[in-house]
Amino acid sequence: MSFLLPCPNCGPRDVNEFVYAGETSVRPVSPSPEGSPSLGELAAYVYLRRNVAGSQREWWFHRFGCELWFQAERDTRTNEVLTTEVVGANREAPAAPEATATPDTPAA
Repeated sequence: MSFLLPCPNCGPRDVNEFVYAGETSVRPVSPSPEGSPSLGELAAYVYLRRNVAGSQREWWFHRFGCELWFQAERDTRTNEVLTTEVVGANREAPAAPEATATPDTPAA
């Protein structure tokens, strides 16, 4: 089934331009500062999903467009996209990498 997914950067596009990356979930944390989550908690985080029939938040990647990661709230029964937003949009952009010198002669 095809539907339009509004990219926050490019506007409405066919869903086939995007990659679905799963519903959003909360990463497990350890109760103690030096510990780590249990294997059961990590397995549930990686493999178990709520998979609700209704509105859920999902990660999407605009693969054949601006290459933006964003979250969308979508009704899974009708594929109606309710909202889309860039997560962490208020954060500063990372610094541009420094240019490296190019050798004058090609490598042998």
